[in-house]
Amino acid sequence: MKKNDTVELYIEDVTAEGSGVGRIDGLAVFVPHTAPGDRVRAKIIKLTRSYGVAKPEKILSPARCRIEPDCPCYGRCGGCAFRHMTYEAECDFKRKRVDDCLRRIGGLTLTVEEMIPSPVTQGYRNKAQYPVGRNADGQPVLGFYAPRSHRVVDARHCPLQPPVFGALCDAFLDYLLETDVSIYDETTGKGLVRHLYLRTGFATGQTQAVVVINGQTVPRQDLMIQHFTRACPDITGILLNRNLAATNVILGEDTQCLYGAPTIRDTLMGVDFDLSPHTFYQVNPAAAQRLFERAAAYANVGPQDTVLDLYCGMGAVGLCAAKGAGRLVGVEIVPQAVENATLNARRAGVKHAAFYCADAAQAARELAGQGVHPNVVFLDPPRKGCEPALLQTVAKDFCPERLVYISCDPATLARDLAVLATFGYATQRATAVDLFPRTGHVETVCLLSRQ
Repeated sequence: MKKNDTVELYIEDVTAEGSGVGRIDGLAVFVPHTAPGDRVRAKIIKLTRSYGVAKPEKILSPARCRIEPDCPCYGRCGGCAFRHMTYEAECDFKRKRVDDCLRRIGGLTLTVEEMIPSPVTQGYRNKAQYPVGRNADGQPVLGFYAPRSHRVVDARHCPLQPPVFGALCDAFLDYLLETDVSIYDETTGKGLVRHLYLRTGFATGQTQAVVVINGQTVPRQDLMIQHFTRACPDITGILLNRNLAATNVILGEDTQCLYGAPTIRDTLMGVDFDLSPHTFYQVNPAAAQRLFERAAAYANVGPQDTVLDLYCGMGAVGLCAAKGAGRLVGVEIVPQAVENATLNARRAGVKHAAFYCADAAQAARELAGQGVHPNVVFLDPPRKGCEPALLQTVAKDFCPERLVYISCDPATLARDLAVLATFGYATQRATAVDLFPRTGHVETVCLLSRQ
C-alpha cells in the first residue's frame, strides 16, 4: 500500500473527530465521515509507519447506523463530528470512549453505570462565538472555522444553535456590508471586527449580543443597534467588547453596554443565574440539569456539610447541587463570574455561601492554611484538567469524605483519577452525560471516596 492507492476498507471503529477506523495488514487507516459497519472504497492521501489517512470515494455497503447528514456545512466546518450517524450510535460510542479512558489511562476496572442522552439534539446551544472573516470574493462572512484552520465557513444558521442566533448573524452581516467596516486579520493584527458572541437564556428568553472589536468603537453604533433590535425586538442587551491583544482568546477585559442590560438571566434546577459575557455556563441547560442532578445525588450533601466548589464559575454546580449545605465556598478565577455567583446566591436565599476570586490551586492552599475542612469537594476544571498540586492539596490537606469530579474530557479526567488514587481516593461511580450532541465531546461525573 502506498499514497494515492485506492483501497477497500471495513470500518470497525470511530474516533472522537468522527473518522472511521479500518485496517489493512494491521495498519490503522482513518477515513473521515465513515461509520462503524461501513464498507468503503477510499483513496490513501497520507501514509506513515504507524497509520494512514484515506479520503472516502464511495460507500460500498452502508452501516446500519449511517444516516444522511442534515447540515450543508457538515464536513466543511469543524463543529460536528457525528451527523452521519444515528444519535443512538453516537451515544454508544461516547460511552465506550469514556470506559476506554477510565481503563486505559486511569487504570480503573470501573465502567460507566449510565450514559444519559441529551433531551434535545438540535438548537440546544445557548452560546455561540462566531469569528468574522472574508470569503474568497473578499466579502465579510460569519460562521465557524474549517477543521484545523482559521478559514471561516459561513455557518450562520447552524442547526446546533437556536434560530434567533441565525437572525442576529444575518442582521450583523447586513450592518457590516452597509458600513464596509474593516475585518480583523490575525496575521497582521489589523482590522476592527473580530467576533460576534451570542448568548441566550432558554428558560427566560433573554438574549445578548456582544461585538468583539480590535479598537475602541464601531462606526454607526445606532445603525448596528437598529439591525440587532429589528432581528430580535426583545433583545436584552447589546455590548461592545474591546480585545486589542494578538491572541486567540476571544474576549478582552473591557466591555461596554451599548443597549439594554449588561447581563442576561437563566434558570436551572429552580435557581436563577445572572450571566455576563465572561461567565462560564453549560451550553446545553436541558442536559446540564441531568448532569447536576447526578452530581447532587453523588455528593449527597446534608445540612451539616461544608462544601468546596472549585472552578465554580457563576456558582451553578454548588447552588444547584449543594444549596442545602451548612456552608458553601466557591472559587473561580474570573472576576465577573465571582460577582455573578455572589448575586446568584443572594437571590436564591443561600446565605451560607461565599465566593472567592483566585486561582484554584492557590485558593486551595490558602483555604487549607485557614483550617477549612470541607466534607465534600466539587471539581469542575477546564478541558486540561487539574494541576497535580491542586489534587494533592484537596486529597492531603482537605481530606473530604466525598469528591465529585465533573469533566468535559475523558482523557484528562482519567489521568486525574489515577493521581487521586495514589492519594487514597477510589473512584466509586461514573456517569456520562451528553451535553454536546453531534460533536465529539462528552461530559462525565464521577464520585470518589476516601479509603
